[in-house]
Amino acid sequence: MKLYRFLSDDDTVAFCDKVTAALNKGWALHGQPVYAFDAARGVMRCGQAVVKDAPGTYTPDTKLSEQ
Repeated sequence: MKLYRFLSDDDTVAFCDKVTAALNKGWALHGQPVYAFDAARGVMRCGQAVVKDAPGTYTPDTKLSEQ
């Protein structure tokens, strides 16, 4: 099955850590990162899509963060 996740967080080292952890679990970057200003909170937000091939069949109960 092909899995897709969209990772997001404030523009801090926590976002980089989240993406790095996914890469080390076999996820691959998909597309370009995105950035947006959260005016309500006054911070920049980052996002990055990642994909992964995994055995099995996807269901809505599949825990993407555990793959």
